[in-house]
Parts: sequence; C-alpha cells; structure tokens
Amino acid sequence: MTAPHLSADACRLPPPDLALSPYTGYTRAHWEATADRLLAALRPYAGPGLAQYRLPGRTGHSGAWSDGLEGYARSFLLAAFRIAGSGGAVGPALIERYATGLAAGVDPRHPEHWPPITDRSQPMVEAASVAVALHETRPWIWDRLPDRTREMTVAWLGGFVGATANDSNWRLFQVITEEFLASVGGPYDRAEIDGGLDRLDDWYRGDGWYTDGDGRKFDYYNAWALHLYPVLWARVAGHRADPARVATHRARLREFLDSHQYFFGSDGAPVHQGRSLIYRYATAAPLWAGALADATPLPPGRTRRLASGALKHFTDRQVPDEKGLLSLGWYRPHLPVTQPYSGPASPYWASKAFLGLLLPADHPVWTAPEEAGPVDTADRQLALPAPGWLLHSTAADGIVRLVNHGSDRLPPPPAASDDSPHYTGFAYSTATAPETPPPGEPPGADNRVALLAPTGPSRRGRIHPLFAEGRRAASWHTPLGPDGAECPRITTASVVRGPWEIRVHRVEAPVGTPVRAGGWAVACDDAPPLARTGEAWAVARRADGLTSALVGLFGWDDGTAEVARARGHNAYGDHSAVPVLTAPHPGGARLLATLVVLTADPLVAADVRTGAGAVLVRDGTLEVRFPDGTTETVTPAPDPGWRPT
Repeated sequence: MTAPHLSADACRLPPPDLALSPYTGYTRAHWEATADRLLAALRPYAGPGLAQYRLPGRTGHSGAWSDGLEGYARSFLLAAFRIAGSGGAVGPALIERYATGLAAGVDPRHPEHWPPITDRSQPMVEAASVAVALHETRPWIWDRLPDRTREMTVAWLGGFVGATANDSNWRLFQVITEEFLASVGGPYDRAEIDGGLDRLDDWYRGDGWYTDGDGRKFDYYNAWALHLYPVLWARVAGHRADPARVATHRARLREFLDSHQYFFGSDGAPVHQGRSLIYRYATAAPLWAGALADATPLPPGRTRRLASGALKHFTDRQVPDEKGLLSLGWYRPHLPVTQPYSGPASPYWASKAFLGLLLPADHPVWTAPEEAGPVDTADRQLALPAPGWLLHSTAADGIVRLVNHGSDRLPPPPAASDDSPHYTGFAYSTATAPETPPPGEPPGADNRVALLAPTGPSRRGRIHPLFAEGRRAASWHTPLGPDGAECPRITTASVVRGPWEIRVHRVEAPVGTPVRAGGWAVACDDAPPLARTGEAWAVARRADGLTSALVGLFGWDDGTAEVARARGHNAYGDHSAVPVLTAPHPGGARLLATLVVLTADPLVAADVRTGAGAVLVRDGTLEVRFPDGTTETVTPAPDPGWRPT
C-alpha cells in the first residue's frame, strides 16, 4: 500500500530497458527515481527547521538528538549526489531543504541545532557526510549560503580539529572533514589529515584488503568506507592531495574491485556477512568509486550490472518499505542485523550506493550495455588470503558462498575472544543469513562446529588462519564454553568445488563429549522449510527449491541427524531450518568430515548423498570425494604452522 505522504507516481519506477540493461532493466533513470522516492519519503519526518529527521524505530545508543542529525546528514549525502549529478537541475525545493536544514543545525541558538563534535562521538560520523555533501554541491549550496551560516558551519565542523576519533574507519571521517575545512579557509591540522591516511596504510593487508582497525576485521567496511573515503578525500583535496598517495589508493581500489565483483549473486544479492548490513546496497559504492577515480578493472557495463543488480534485488523485495523508508533490517525489520549504535536513520548510509550519479549521463557506465557478472556465466572459485576467505559460486543457481577462515572482528590479543554470528560462522552466502537468536539464547548451529555441555554449545571465538589458496582454506580456534572457559583446540580445513564444500575438523575433547556440526540455515516467511533426515545426513528445503544439506562423510557413524527449526531468528524469513549432525567424542583427537551443500539447482539437490565419501589414508589424513567423483587429500593438522603439500 502506498504511504499517505507518497503518491503512486512517487513510488513508480520507469519501465525496464532490456536493450541497454539485459540483466536488470535498470538505467540511470531508475537510480534517479529511487533517490527521489527515498528523499520524498523522508520529508514528513523533518523538524520545522529541516535540521532534524526523527524517523520511527529504535533509538541508537547516542540518543534521539544524534539520531536526528544522522537523518539529516545521511540523506543530505543522497541529496548531494542527486543535485550534483543533475548539475543542480532538481528544482529549488530540494536544494533549499538542505540549505535551510544546515543553517538551523549549525546554529547553537536554534531549537534543532546539532550535537557538538567531541571525542569519539557519533557526530564525527555524520560530519563527514555533511562535508562530502557540501563539497559536491558547492555551486548550489555552499557558495550561496550567507556568510554567517558558513561561519557557523565551519565552527561546527571545526570541532573535529584536535579531537580523538575511534581508531578505525572513523579516522577517515576526520581526514574528510578537515580537508573540507582546508578547502573553505577553515581551521584544520594537516598532521591529523596525514596521520589518518597513514593509519589507513597500517591496516592494509594486500590484494586490495584493509582490516577496519587492528585485528582481523574484514567485512564491507573495506568497500563502503576504507576504499570509498580515500576517493572522496582526493576529490575534496584537489591540488592539495599528494599524487603518490592518490596513486596508491587507486591501485589498491583496482585490486579490491577485481575480487569485490565476485560478492554479488546473479539476483544482485550481496554476500550476507559482517556488521551494519542495514546499509544494504551501499555494497555497490566502491564499484562507482572505481569508475569515478579511473581505478577499476571492470568494464563499464559490468559495473552497472553489479550495482543495479544490488539496487534491484532490494527494490524487488519491498525495500524501501510501504512508507518509502529503509528499515532496521535486511528485507523486513530485523534488529539482530543491527549494532547498538544503529538508530532509525542509520540505514541511510545506503546513500553511498548513489555515488554513480556523480558520473555524467553520457559516461560509459550509463551508456554501455550491461555485461554479465562473474557468477552469471560460469562456476567460480577464488581464494582471498588477506581476509582468509574462499569464494565459490555456481552459475546454475547464481549463488555465491563465502568460506570463512580469517575474519572474526576481534582486536588483537590480549583482548578477550568473543563470538558473533555475522563473523565467526564457517560460511556465508548471497541466499542465506546466519541464525541470530535473541540475547540469552544459545547461538545457532548453522555453519558451526561445537562441543556440547549441559549448559549449551561452545562458540568459535577468535579465528587463527592457516592459509587460503586455490580451492582450500584452513584455520584453528579454541572454542569458548558457555561459561567463557576455553576448550581444547579445533582445527578445520575446507575444500570447495562447485556448490559443495567439504569440511574436515580435527576435534580435541574429553571422552563422551557430544560434538555438533551444522549446515546452512535456510529461511522464508510463508511456511517452515521441509525437512528430511537419515543415517548421518539431514536436508532442509524451501518451497522454492533452495536446499541446505549436511552429510557425514567420516566420524559420524555413531551420531544422530536432525533439522533444527526456529522462528524469528533469521533476516531472510520468519521460519528457519538448519541440518545438524551430533556424535559423542571418543576422547583425544578425532577427525570429522562433512559435505556441506547450499544449492538452488534441482540437479544438485535431487540426491546430495550420492558419490560423496571420505576414507582415512594415514594417521590424521583423509581422502575425501565430492559427489562428482573428484578426490582431495586433507590433513587438518594440529600444528598452527601447517600448510598443504
């Protein structure tokens, strides 16, 4: 149903253009129409001064005052791309709306004034969006502001100078804001700008990958922050930017995009991994940034196909919602995909996806015919050693799967180990989300191996990567018991082929300890997935054919199989189901091998058990066989320095 404040025309997209865009039908006009719809839907939630946007939903941990600023700043970023991308030809109302809001927000005497920028405060994040938006709309907003408003804006943004930012992607907010201040004759500290950019270099791990602060914090912040802000900084800095530094950033972005293109399924869905997933199609931002900075290895038609695919994926699934708003969730509202800092306007970092509107309408990314993405044409596998990941995708069903042996989002020791369903699972995909039970409930079984105690399962915790190369990756971890105590080590090796992954665990545990392994969680809203079990195998299948299977290949002879069901635990749907195997541990060290399957290909799903197997060829080494007959030798050795021969 159309929300009262949005007309039917405001919600309607242009007809698809399948000649120009054979994969998505989307053109620049679709992006512009979506931006206009998002901006129109926000207007009724603005205060009288247009500086505070108070959206419905849970308040973030910084409070409603900060949330109101967030609504202005993040939507101003979207408005700026729309205004600048059209050369100001959007009509005066949109320009006046954000100019008026700015004047009220930076005026400490105005009832809607913004909270000040102080050490490690949320306004630091929003100040960067305001600075970028003001830079990109300079001819239409900044240059036309009264001197008094410009002075107050400089004073508010100037709170960043000398302030302490969180030692993460936040350092780049300081870089952007102070560089904008430098561009308008305001106060700035060149040492703080250079220091933030130097800190970014500290986090570079090679092949286009940054960790978001010290540790192994790999996720989409590499895409929509750590690569994006250097491109935006260079635009703000202009002639002040060090050419060598800019060249380094461009080279790293080019490397990153060479792998980032593999993170999108054929239906446009991004791999569902990491935090702040409520930003949704912001995953497309670095694709546009690469074109904007002439730093992409992708042909222009593929850039648009991937970016438009992500936008269309969510649009086709009622995002934004019936009121035209982006909710705190993935498709529907689902608070477990949020963080404590997430407020009602937080999802509008999705505005970064509209960066492509800064490219002129006659740029090849808008005029070239769409080209296939990697998953569209062939089965793929890609090792990413820096984050410790394997990607494997299948053209038959368009699903991308990420095998995780390296990202846990934990600071380095001596920081305590911890567990997060969006980081410490063994795998993530474009078709599934991890189980996210409410606080106080045991973690989900999906894509985990756990030791079971009477009080609950162990958790994976800190991941120690061993390698990721070819079609293999491995890691070890020290499981955390329900009481937080450390359990004996588990070493795991993964081998992928087509839709299949074989996981081999070397589990150390006291005799009799139950060991549990879980497959993929499949979820839907309309009805519980179907379930089938047998001797050492379990299958969960949605009505549309999406199938999750877990088959015990070695070490599960005395175990049991089941499909664990839940309600309200999954971002992909209300009903979820996970295939699970459980077996008692004989004591000492035991090898367990499982075939883990996620597929929407009916030929693969028809009989997942046929052809797969595993045999012990020597102490600690298994020969495993995929359903297509391909064999591999796997040794998940206890030595953390072990590598495959």
